[in-house]
Amino acid sequence: MIFCWQLGSTGLVDETPPLFAASGRAMSITGDWLTPRVNGLTRFDKPPLVYWLMGFFYSLPGQSIWDPLGTWSARLPSALSTLMLMLILGDTVMRWPGVHIAAPRRAALVTSLAFALSPLVLIWSRIAVSDALLCSTLGISLLLSWRTYVRPIKKYWLWQWIFLGLAVLSKGPVAIVLALMTLFAFAFIQKDYINIIARLKPLKGLSVALLVSIPWYLLELLVEGKPFWDSFFGYHNFQRLTSVVNSHSQPWWFFIFIMLVASLPFTPFLLLGLFESISALIKSKNLDFIEPDKSILKFASCWLISVFLLFTFAATKLPSYWLPATPAAAILIGISSNMNINKSLRYKASLWALISLSFSLALVLWLSKTWIYSVYDPEIPNFSSEFISRNLPFKGSLLLGLTALSGLILVVKNNHRRFYLTQIPLILFQLFFMLPLWNISDSLRQLPLRQVSNLLVSSQKDNEAIAMVGINKPSIHFYTKQIIIFEANDAEGLVNLADRLNAEVRQGWAGKPIGSANSSQTVLVVIDNQTSGHPHWKAMQPIKLGKFGIYNVWRIDRVKLQDRANYLMNYRGESPDWRAPNPEKI
Repeated sequence: MIFCWQLGSTGLVDETPPLFAASGRAMSITGDWLTPRVNGLTRFDKPPLVYWLMGFFYSLPGQSIWDPLGTWSARLPSALSTLMLMLILGDTVMRWPGVHIAAPRRAALVTSLAFALSPLVLIWSRIAVSDALLCSTLGISLLLSWRTYVRPIKKYWLWQWIFLGLAVLSKGPVAIVLALMTLFAFAFIQKDYINIIARLKPLKGLSVALLVSIPWYLLELLVEGKPFWDSFFGYHNFQRLTSVVNSHSQPWWFFIFIMLVASLPFTPFLLLGLFESISALIKSKNLDFIEPDKSILKFASCWLISVFLLFTFAATKLPSYWLPATPAAAILIGISSNMNINKSLRYKASLWALISLSFSLALVLWLSKTWIYSVYDPEIPNFSSEFISRNLPFKGSLLLGLTALSGLILVVKNNHRRFYLTQIPLILFQLFFMLPLWNISDSLRQLPLRQVSNLLVSSQKDNEAIAMVGINKPSIHFYTKQIIIFEANDAEGLVNLADRLNAEVRQGWAGKPIGSANSSQTVLVVIDNQTSGHPHWKAMQPIKLGKFGIYNVWRIDRVKLQDRANYLMNYRGESPDWRAPNPEKI
């Protein structure tokens, strides 16, 4: 219910998910399962596993009937892989909960739910991108690594490396870096190098992981050559690590903030788990060895810290980069909240902090009428009134208040064994607050784009191109299944559009000069309200076909468009630059 309920009832959220979904669907339609393509262009920013899984669901019989919006097929890889990781997390903690855990099943339940209810997991498990798949494949690989160390079984070690290979096919070499950082740190503080190496077989294992992942990279490099190398390895991996990409610059403490937010409202027990793990290390002074089956807290700490260090030192920082750390955070929460330390001051302080956080969040929602109207986004008009009219402040504050109340009952009764009771209201919070909030956003932000797409399809003439200027929404390409020319709102964008209609060539589409065979005299243009007010666009004298939300659908005479482009080039010095390399080109 957390991951899959209403998964296909809303449209894809711009801007990135439609690119993933369209690439997966294109594989299903064209039969080219090697090279991801979207909007007639190659898409090298992520490896193919997520596209393969999406393409599989798009290929199922009757897909257009059981998945009319195309969002079930696009989101199921994220949802199902997250569910699988949740189950393996619970199973691992239930089998080997570590020290001072009287009720392993309760600890396993709390751990599983702490992961599933993380705000980051709640969001990314329902979005059609590759982050949840990386989190799941890497998380399963690391959990199986620790389980192999605890209980070596013949050939069992293979599976952790197979899943690591799948992680490399999910988002690239970063999976190997994170896995090796975690295992090296754990071996260092566990002081059991011989057994860890003997049981995990890292040299053989890396060979297995590469055997799973490397064939696609080699084939793609053979077929696509330098553009693939420059885009995937140069831009999307090396450049993101060493320099700021797409203005995603953040301060050094960014992931401290994300770590605190990503585990709300159970962050106090994450900090308690880290404190207990680090305290144990300090007390041991020389990093003493402890029995493998009691080392899960130590392993989870190494895992979380490895993610923190790698992405803190990376130049480009995004909240989704913290997602691979959420399983480790869940283990720390599950173990620390179920330790037999309920009479300790640290445990009580953490429980009181949980109560205070839950109550504060409930109060913020209860008072939302005083601040919600200051939240304004032109792409989501009337959001505030819809939020209030659906009674979401009451529902959200009630459920968060029940979380605080359940924690208070645990304090009064001095009984930490029912800690999972604090999580039950948050399951309901996902169903009765988050999903309705998602539906509001879809009806206000995404529905107009689906309406625009329907009008474009029904209005398009033979060989008539479609363009979108100003705000770029890849979902227009996804829903129309047509090549869309995206351009900026400035004068250079207009010049680019005119030139591209004459000369650009993509897979499945080619621009044609005005008057040539099979060319169209007009072009369909989707233009937002702000862009349509710019002088160079106001002069187009378009035929206005429709308006949905902030988006207008125009039919423009290409002769007028070309005349305007010629004027801007001759008298204002504008020139087309669309041929210049652009790794983010859509």
